[in-house]
Amino acid sequence: MDVDVIIPLYKPGKELFALLKLLDKQTVPIHQIILMNTEEKYFTQLTYGSRELENHKNVRVYHLSKREFDHGRTRRRGVQKSQSDIFVMMTQDAVPADQHLLERLTVHLMRDEKVAVAYARQLPGKDCGVLERFTRRFNYPDESRIKSEEDLEELGIKTYMCSNVCAAYRRDVYEELGGFVRHTIFNEDMIYAAGAIKAGYRIAYEAEACVYHSHNYTNSQQFHRNFDLGVSQAEHPEVFAGISSESEGKKLVREATAYLKEQRLQREIPHFYMQCVSKYAGYLLGKHYRRLPKSLVLRFTNNREYWQ
Repeated sequence: MDVDVIIPLYKPGKELFALLKLLDKQTVPIHQIILMNTEEKYFTQLTYGSRELENHKNVRVYHLSKREFDHGRTRRRGVQKSQSDIFVMMTQDAVPADQHLLERLTVHLMRDEKVAVAYARQLPGKDCGVLERFTRRFNYPDESRIKSEEDLEELGIKTYMCSNVCAAYRRDVYEELGGFVRHTIFNEDMIYAAGAIKAGYRIAYEAEACVYHSHNYTNSQQFHRNFDLGVSQAEHPEVFAGISSESEGKKLVREATAYLKEQRLQREIPHFYMQCVSKYAGYLLGKHYRRLPKSLVLRFTNNREYWQ
């Protein structure tokens, strides 16, 4: 089976070239690397005077404006540029942990036609803070799992968890299910995964397929990010209406608090609680964004273009 990699870009830096080199070293050969770049001027600034891309003959670059960007539609357009049996969605800040990433990520897609998508484990980067390290471990444990509709009672919202930071898709199932939602502010990966689960397919979490990916967000950044998360859930009740996300949030608070105490890092607890307040406030306001004036929505969102 052919494999393509699709990466949306915005203001890429030199780390893009490092990522391309790591992808070239994968044990599974990549047919095409498709770069969906937002705002051509930023890509031109990066590549001006550089011959780096000449070393990557399988790279194809397509440009769009910031106004055209949409989490769902941009990825749909990327998939339309691919003809491969399996395509891998990545983000520009995801770093493969080794040359076996794609091999391990696609193993169940190759063997089991009922697995629609497989997503990778996200490891914390070297500069990652203690709270983000714990959150990565909480959301991306070291044990793989195949999830189906039967897991809803046990896992709740995490049954639908999938991340386009690094995820591989079977094209035949993707076409059958209609692809990524065309217009969404966030969560295009989970919305797709939920549709796959409801159609009788399975989602593979591949813990041995690893990328380094983490952020040290401020409380303000957490607020804006979670506002958009709440909006996406409010706009897709067919996926999220019957399943509570709050229970996972409460579990994270309990386990993180216990972890910080166990590690004698009680000084981090007040900061962690303030972070949780910022996250929940953004999420709650996003869930009820229809009750807010447009001016507040535009202040709270991370993606103003979405609302135009």
